[in-house]
Amino acid sequence: MQEPISHAPADTDLDEIRDAVQALCSRFDDAYWLRKDQEGGFPTEFHQAIAEAGWLGVCMPTELGGAGLGMREAATLVQTIAASGAGMSGASAIHMNVFGLQPVVVFGNREQQQRMLPPLIAGRERACFAVTEPSVGLDTTRLKTRAVRQGDHYVVHGQKVWISTAQVAEKMLLLARTKPIEECARPQHGLSLFYTTLDRSKVQVREIDKMGRSAVDSNELFIDGLQIPVEDRIGEEGRGFEYILHGMNPERILIAAEAVGLGRAALRKAVQYANERVVFDRPIGMNQAIQHPLAERWMNLEAANLMVQRAAQLYDLGRDCGAEANSAKFLAAEAGYQACLTAVMTHGGFGYAKEYHVERYLRESLIPRIAPISPQMILCFVAEKVLGLPKSY
Repeated sequence: MQEPISHAPADTDLDEIRDAVQALCSRFDDAYWLRKDQEGGFPTEFHQAIAEAGWLGVCMPTELGGAGLGMREAATLVQTIAASGAGMSGASAIHMNVFGLQPVVVFGNREQQQRMLPPLIAGRERACFAVTEPSVGLDTTRLKTRAVRQGDHYVVHGQKVWISTAQVAEKMLLLARTKPIEECARPQHGLSLFYTTLDRSKVQVREIDKMGRSAVDSNELFIDGLQIPVEDRIGEEGRGFEYILHGMNPERILIAAEAVGLGRAALRKAVQYANERVVFDRPIGMNQAIQHPLAERWMNLEAANLMVQRAAQLYDLGRDCGAEANSAKFLAAEAGYQACLTAVMTHGGFGYAKEYHVERYLRESLIPRIAPISPQMILCFVAEKVLGLPKSY
């Protein structure tokens, strides 16, 4: 059973959080995010506004400058950002800050916490999460990036892929193998976790030209001789896989919350258009062929959000939430995608035009369906861990 990272006060008002974040997001309108989608470039102004308001440390300990709140509050934060029209571009700009450094919170020593967390919370530093590799996919235990200890430091060689914000990050949370897998009793042993400086003289960062979310870069990393001080290793050598597992459920909960928020943004645009668009002397929203899909999308989003809230609540209580977190990710990704697709179809031909924004939402809605884990893997997890069926892979 996982330990609770933080306990939110019982009287924490999620509506107050939602209102405050919405007010901040109103400074970054549709035109801002459309421009970021067309031109690319990290939304630095937005990131700094979120940092100045204190939201980057929503789940971080108060003694380190954080808010000391829980996963329900964090989910409300990122969901409100996505629902504002910022979509996955806005949510992804802070996503890593909210969940990624939880292994440092839980497993880092006091010196590491005081050195690593306050600059992230204050927005002075940004971090990327370097785990995924091109040749192993979701089989994390087979990572090939090697970190070999030489005295007071490690020397790292390897390759990572789909690493978000590496173009702008100063720091990197890196999982690498410190003991050959053939020498380990189990495949998950021998992996170590580091939080260190992204030294660009030793790490080549190559951006991937992709379908959507241009404001937040995705990259390939080529690591050649990166030196990492021993004091940048989190916890014990060889236990890194165990440590990153602590952040997987929060990541699923947060991306599920973002998918619901994105779906709500799309639904809002669709309803507005359906009320205003007149064809055959009547608003198209009078037609049940328009009404019924939109009503169904609302119900699906609300149902998915209930699972998000349930998973977040269990996490904050320190209880096992693997099934709920994975289910929330699956349900919210599907509900968000369907809402975005319906929004495009409600707009008809104009849904294909960038100025109406819903085509951007549709492109971004594929992200929660793909990452950080495929829907098929979630179905396998639930079949095995919840239903007790034999492992299929």
